[in-house]
Amino acid sequence: MLSRCSSVSRPERLARVEEMLTSFGLREQANTLVGTPIRKGISGGQKRRLSIASLLITGPKILFLDEPTSGLDSTASFEVIKYLKKVVRQQQLIVIASIHQPSTATFELFDKLLLLSAGRTCYFGPVADTRSYMESRGSPIPYYINPAEFLLDLTSSDFADDSDGATASITRLHSDWEKSENAVQLANSLQLSSNEKPVPDHQLEAKAHANFPAVVLALLHRSFIKSYRDVVAYGIRLAMYIGLAIMMGTVWLRLPETQSSIGPFTNAIFFGSAFMSFMAVAYVPAFLEDRATFVKERANGLYGATAFMISNFLIGLPYLFLISLVFSLIAYWLNNFRPSASAFFTWVMWLFLDLLAGESLVVLMSSLFPNFVIALALTAFANGLWMSVGGFLVSPKVLNVFWRYVFHYIDYQSYVFQGMMVNEFAHRTYSCGEGCHCMYQTELAPQCRIDGRGVLAQYGYQEGKTGEWVGILLAILVVYRLLGWLVTHLRST
Repeated sequence: MLSRCSSVSRPERLARVEEMLTSFGLREQANTLVGTPIRKGISGGQKRRLSIASLLITGPKILFLDEPTSGLDSTASFEVIKYLKKVVRQQQLIVIASIHQPSTATFELFDKLLLLSAGRTCYFGPVADTRSYMESRGSPIPYYINPAEFLLDLTSSDFADDSDGATASITRLHSDWEKSENAVQLANSLQLSSNEKPVPDHQLEAKAHANFPAVVLALLHRSFIKSYRDVVAYGIRLAMYIGLAIMMGTVWLRLPETQSSIGPFTNAIFFGSAFMSFMAVAYVPAFLEDRATFVKERANGLYGATAFMISNFLIGLPYLFLISLVFSLIAYWLNNFRPSASAFFTWVMWLFLDLLAGESLVVLMSSLFPNFVIALALTAFANGLWMSVGGFLVSPKVLNVFWRYVFHYIDYQSYVFQGMMVNEFAHRTYSCGEGCHCMYQTELAPQCRIDGRGVLAQYGYQEGKTGEWVGILLAILVVYRLLGWLVTHLRST
């Protein structure tokens, strides 16, 4: 009800929904989930009726349907068209539908038929008059044969044994129609309509649209329902990240505060930051599904790219924070990172921003290339690039000048890695072990210990830049989202 929620009260909207459920025979399925690829829901015929009902709920005057019975058996097709005709009569609507090879019963439900071949008209008029017209043109429709099937064979030359003869027959059908009395009457009617004065804009019935905040709230509400009903959106991702946290926690299990653990600590930080954002590619199918819904509803004039992008961003915030928190509760303490509340929640903050940026990258790539394989491949490639130039695999001090100045400074993963490194090493010391041979020479060497700041110095990282890094990371995130919005907006105009 996105197009009507500003002008229609809630009781009226609910009454409209109840009316649609009754009209399309979906009353018993009112509390049944539509279904997902991994969760069974309503049947195919019921889904098709539901899709048509969702279009009628906005109260259109004209409805265009492209093969509404595609993929359904003859019985389900008949039921869909029968319910549609019933509602159309009640609501006094005009429906223009394309349909391919309907059954005889389904074919006879239509009021008028437009028969096309090679983009030209072969017949246009009442379905009941089709038989008499074809008979008058020397192509009688045999009894006890599906008339729709006969007409399709008559107007198609693709699989004819005599291609030239079939083409000549179709040309004759075109010519007969153009000379027919029906065609002349139709042309005269169209000419008279074109000569009539257009109705002034102020006399046209204005379609009420919801205000922007109401649209965003409606989209948020729908996305929230979808998020907990469809486990693909966030449920599977949460389970995936929990498994990743258990794996990370047990691989780097309870690392001691010795210099031999400095390398493993650094590796664990890189793994936790880089692979968390890399696995954001799992969001690609969910976003593409939401985008497909947006494209359809945008074509119906319900809302624009701005409302879609804002609601898409806001609905992800609580779930991404939950994922960050659950992951950290498992992995952080198992790995024995710096044991303090402030260090833990700083880690959670960096992980949350990391996931936000990773998901924003998914939104951008999926908006640019709304194809699952292409979006997945490009997002994975981009994350691989960010891993390479982020500062762990190659220190920023020795990174090639081109990669450093072109990509390193716009790499969101590099700021996450720096923040986590400072969070771990800036306020921690490590034992040099037996023999007191310290790998990093710091002012604590006489005490046979290593100051974590010495590790940061090796990477060229400094303390006191957390606010700057967070700001840059947020800027990168905003740029990703704005570019995604721009692409979506341009594609929808």
